[in-house]
Amino acid sequence: MSTADRSVFFNRTHTDDLIAYLAAAPSPYHAVAGAAERLEKAGFRQIAEADAWDGAVGGRYVIRGGALIAWYVPRSAGPATPFRIVGSHTDSPNLRVKPVPDTGSVGWRQVAVEIYGGVPLNTWLDRDLGISGRLVLRDGSTRLVQLDEPLLRVPQLAIHLDRQVNDGLKLDRQRHLTPIWGLGSVDEGSLLRYVAERAGLDADQVLGWDLMTHDVQPPSYLGRDRELLAGPRLDNLLSVHASAAALAAVATADGADELPYIPVMAAFDHEETGSESDTGAQGPLLGRVLERSVSSRGGNEEDRARALAGTVCLSSDMGHAVHPNYPEKHEPGHQPAPNGGPILKVNVNNRYATDGVGRAVFAAACERAGVPWQTFVSNNTVPCGTTIGPITAARLGITTVDCGIAALSMHSARELCGADDAFLLASAIKAFLEG
Repeated sequence: MSTADRSVFFNRTHTDDLIAYLAAAPSPYHAVAGAAERLEKAGFRQIAEADAWDGAVGGRYVIRGGALIAWYVPRSAGPATPFRIVGSHTDSPNLRVKPVPDTGSVGWRQVAVEIYGGVPLNTWLDRDLGISGRLVLRDGSTRLVQLDEPLLRVPQLAIHLDRQVNDGLKLDRQRHLTPIWGLGSVDEGSLLRYVAERAGLDADQVLGWDLMTHDVQPPSYLGRDRELLAGPRLDNLLSVHASAAALAAVATADGADELPYIPVMAAFDHEETGSESDTGAQGPLLGRVLERSVSSRGGNEEDRARALAGTVCLSSDMGHAVHPNYPEKHEPGHQPAPNGGPILKVNVNNRYATDGVGRAVFAAACERAGVPWQTFVSNNTVPCGTTIGPITAARLGITTVDCGIAALSMHSARELCGADDAFLLASAIKAFLEG
């Protein structure tokens, strides 16, 4: 069967749902809400961290800001039953609104932004941008806001005024990345008033907020045979979506109550800025959830230690496909291709957590799922990034494997991957969670 035929018959339903998920998740808070909605349909129920937990069987999840931890307790689980964890992250590089957002220059109204994460700055030029995020109200509740309309734009300088632009574009992060959103003098408080009104609120009801920009062009299939997927935030919402789909499938399958492991989904925030937050992988959230899960089933510290000793984590994040215009940037013997299946990410300097044991676990899961897989290793002259994998391994002392799918234009305002790979990754994660 050709690649094009596989796209139509093999996984189109999963990818269609991924496209809908991406469009509805312009911020980490929306990403969490969308994942929770899908888990709710599979019978999962939200519990509060401040409440007492019991050891009831079934699916549970907790939400803290832009992070979500979900798990399914089979009827057969005991206090020392190990976990199978799939980790991902909900944040993506973008332009985020500053605390005093209203600014302007020479008759233009603008919005002050701060650069979040590792952003290829030129990819945010001349794009129609919306605003999304959350508003925090006087009563302590939060309201999600998503304005999918062309409100902002970072205009590039015309070539007539920069004749050398094609010899190397130079962008100053402070001066050149400020979006415009109208004409006139600076109107202090106008952005917050506008966003609050669009959310059905008065501005004086809002005491705090976390707002950011997003490209309003929707994700879509691409190419002659629609075998590619182009869209924003593929890194790493594709993995969040795959994790939620896999966990829901495991929890609703025949034999769910006899699983040898407790399957867990951990979607963290702030991975793109180092994971050092209460909702990041370096924080205590996952460890506390696992500890409380053991305790709620009557376990003690000894049971927790035994459970973690048998636990494995699959850290799922995007990787690099070989770029046809820059093949010299890639390792000649390891060139992952779109629609070639999930990639195993390896780095001997522990930028990725994969070792031989983890490789065997990953290979076995792909084999059980019947999906192909590939290996990614960086060119020795091009240092690789890192993931939540090494952080999770170090914090919890558990076997951890780094994987993902191959993509182009990582961290761009719009990224590109194979349309089949999302389903193939979800299938491998499901097999991994099942043990």
